[in-house]
Amino acid sequence: MAGADLALKVYGLGWKAALPLLRLNNRLRDGWEQRTLDGGLPAPAHVWMQAASGGEAYLAWEVLKNLSSPLDESLRVLVTTNTLQGYQTLVRAADDINGRKQGLAVQPWYFPLDAPDLMDRMVRQVQPRLALILETELWPGFLRALRRAGTKILLTNGRMSTRSLAGYLAWPSLFRALAPDAVMAVSETDGQRFGTLFGGGRVQVMPNIKFDRMADSRPLPRKDNPLKDLIPQDADFVVLGSVRREEEPAIRRMAAGMMRRRPGVVLGLFPRHMHHLELWQKSMDKAGVQWTLRSRLTGPAAPGAVVLWDAFGELLPAYGLAKAAFVGGSLARLGGQNFLEPLTCGVTPVTGPHWSNFAWVGRDVIDSGLAMEAGDWRSALDALTAIMDDPAPRKAVAARARAYIKDRRGGAKAVCKRVADFLNND
Repeated sequence: MAGADLALKVYGLGWKAALPLLRLNNRLRDGWEQRTLDGGLPAPAHVWMQAASGGEAYLAWEVLKNLSSPLDESLRVLVTTNTLQGYQTLVRAADDINGRKQGLAVQPWYFPLDAPDLMDRMVRQVQPRLALILETELWPGFLRALRRAGTKILLTNGRMSTRSLAGYLAWPSLFRALAPDAVMAVSETDGQRFGTLFGGGRVQVMPNIKFDRMADSRPLPRKDNPLKDLIPQDADFVVLGSVRREEEPAIRRMAAGMMRRRPGVVLGLFPRHMHHLELWQKSMDKAGVQWTLRSRLTGPAAPGAVVLWDAFGELLPAYGLAKAAFVGGSLARLGGQNFLEPLTCGVTPVTGPHWSNFAWVGRDVIDSGLAMEAGDWRSALDALTAIMDDPAPRKAVAARARAYIKDRRGGAKAVCKRVADFLNND
């Protein structure tokens, strides 16, 4: 423990030096008074739930939907987050839960800066019996304050990359001393990494809550699709979805190759980040490919052209009309993007080899043929043309996707059961 004490002392000194500078950080200005506890303190709560940002906040909302009080009184839950997007999501979640569920009182708050003195003060005020951490939020000041107060700690929907594990193992005694009482990891691999860091006896595997959030949706009929007038019914329409700047050379070659193989194809290119649109215009010029902006389309897209999508919110309906789809962020080491979206729209997706951010979906999605993995842009192009040559029925693809997702639901309920166990055995 001596090594951990030294690490925490150094950590606290670092926060004291950094606090004046952090005030200048634009991303921390929102909620600054809550982050520093200068604007008051939240009400005491039985459970303190921490959700780092927007994605985790939605997971917290899903847990709250399934949570009920195991106590003889209303269960008070403080839910915190580090970002503006996360806070806005938690405010909506609190309004939803407080407005329709009895026996549960939810209060959203910004997560305090992890300075040990601030965290000690926060924990003394909240007096949580249980801290529920979503995914991997290993803040030393937070964990230390909870440990000192005797609060039980449950880490859920846990994910840990090899890179993160290596970072934590730089000071293993610190994180062993601050280890959660229990870890619920989303895969055996993640569980093994948590076991390496904390000890395996406290780790179990759970279904990923993200599956609970997926609607049991069906493909939108063409007559109801808002893009139906832009994409002719007989068109070979291919979507390159959520493509990233770092994979531009590969995407450029794919687009040019698709035009050579299928001269009449309509290619919808959806940049992940709209502010990189000019880069994609130059990329298509370099490829010698005809292109137009989505915002300029007033009628059906011309065959043999790329449509650079400069409109938000239309990727899902585009998947609903596509004969084939590639999901970007996966031809460079970027972790991939959500390839379940085209699946639920009834189109078999092609992804590159780098989809570690979506490893929680499970390798079975590839092995079962629901999605196709390509090692490089040439293989991705081959896969797209193969799908176009023999497309699976849209309803059948979507039905298999729904079954895959349904079999993997239950994470939120599993977390709620552990919460009840902790509170009942406190």
